[in-house]
Amino acid sequence: MEIFMKFVWAFIVGGILCVIAQVLIDKTKMTPARILVLYVCVGVVLGGIGIYEPLVELAGCGATTPLTGFGYSLAKGVREAVDKEGLIGALKGGLTASSAGITAAMVSALLAALFFRSKPKR
Repeated sequence: MEIFMKFVWAFIVGGILCVIAQVLIDKTKMTPARILVLYVCVGVVLGGIGIYEPLVELAGCGATTPLTGFGYSLAKGVREAVDKEGLIGALKGGLTASSAGITAAMVSALLAALFFRSKPKR
């Protein structure tokens, strides 16, 4: 039953984050790109002040998969690196913590570019 509740919470939290983004797209003049940047920044801020951690513990991938989770990973990486290495950790901690996600995105983009041809919009 415990594993089932983890799935439920992941679905609820991830769904709420998606609903908020959809409402922003539908009801404001914000572009999707600005909403994505907003989500990363919100994740950094909430992760930096420690509010996002309990949400990650509750919802797991429901909180870490959306872009707020990327911002949270950046903030967490910076915090841990600063604790270990001092000020230089502020420069490299975020990239170290999120390097797997960045690499996966870049490799996926490369593979898509190799196997598919883009077509101009008409």
